[in-house]
Amino acid sequence: MGPAGCFASDKKRKGVILSMYVGERLMLEGNTISEHRHGISVSVFLALAFLATATWAVDKRIVVDSAGRRIEVPAKIERVFAAGGPASVFLYTLAPEKLLGWTSPLTAEERAYIPAPYARLPTLGRLTGRGNTTNVEVVLASRPDVILDYGTINPTYISLAERIQKQTGVPYLLFDGAFDQIATTYRSAGAALGVSDSAEQLSRYTERLLADVDKRLARIPAKSRPLVYYARGPRGLQTGLKGSINVESIERIGARNVAAERIGQGSLVSVSPEQVLMWNPQIVITIESAFATVAGSDEIWKSVIAVRSGHVYTAPTLPFPWLDSPPSVNRLIGLKWLGRVLYPELFTDDLRAETRTFYGLFYHKVPDEQQLNELLSGPGRSR
Repeated sequence: MGPAGCFASDKKRKGVILSMYVGERLMLEGNTISEHRHGISVSVFLALAFLATATWAVDKRIVVDSAGRRIEVPAKIERVFAAGGPASVFLYTLAPEKLLGWTSPLTAEERAYIPAPYARLPTLGRLTGRGNTTNVEVVLASRPDVILDYGTINPTYISLAERIQKQTGVPYLLFDGAFDQIATTYRSAGAALGVSDSAEQLSRYTERLLADVDKRLARIPAKSRPLVYYARGPRGLQTGLKGSINVESIERIGARNVAAERIGQGSLVSVSPEQVLMWNPQIVITIESAFATVAGSDEIWKSVIAVRSGHVYTAPTLPFPWLDSPPSVNRLIGLKWLGRVLYPELFTDDLRAETRTFYGLFYHKVPDEQQLNELLSGPGRSR
């Protein structure tokens, strides 16, 4: 038996053994008892064989994932391998007790915002993304009931899921990570994992937040929305084009993505300081504190109107960045922060209270006052 055989459930094994036992008894009895008794034995065999098959059947069920794939999974899912960074955050918010490990090591600062049992989970690496950091052997050694990925759904990720599922024998589920699908995805993933109550709470919060954001944005004319550059990397020279999941929250809050307006549709792209200077955005957003320092000292960056006017803003990053890296459900709280930065006259909420609520519900730990100070020491402040 190959490694995938290890995942057969106890019920399934018992069903097979029971069928074999009944069959053996039937053969023995057929040679030693009357035709009448033999007929009874056949009936008993058929009944017990049916029960064994039924036991096997109820141990499995079919789940339809976001790619429309019909996947057979265990009736009860206890152990889940997160395929990538977005999946690990999504799964942690939904069912932390099922998460087998993180895709990358948590820093001491990140662990402080996560309950100890989950902060101590091992690092297992990722199957997806640029330069995957794990392999089939690690997946098998962790004994997952299913593998779960969360993010972009396209032929590349579907092909990867099919290949890994075939190699490991472990069901591989794909769930849509698009911003406007978060509430729906929580419900479908919650049903798949058997945590529908938790999923419903997270879905309702998401729906309320997005509805509130949309209601406020409706009051802002398109021409009044700021021209924004999203600076990724320590030098701020990587950004996302229109439709990139990495800038989805910036576009969702109604800002004009300058790279999208100048280049168009796409994913991540590298640019030069001269390009940014030519685009001359009104506001620069980043999650890189190192870049904020560079922007204030580099001669070209200092000529960009956003830098010159002090409109470079660094989003909170603990335990997961509020805007990106990974582009998962951690971006929800980032919408409220972005609202404060881009439309301070409309987003006047108590961000401190919102952060407590979000962290308690999604991260399973409410930050203390010192942590709130660290997170929100001047939200929207130019660095």
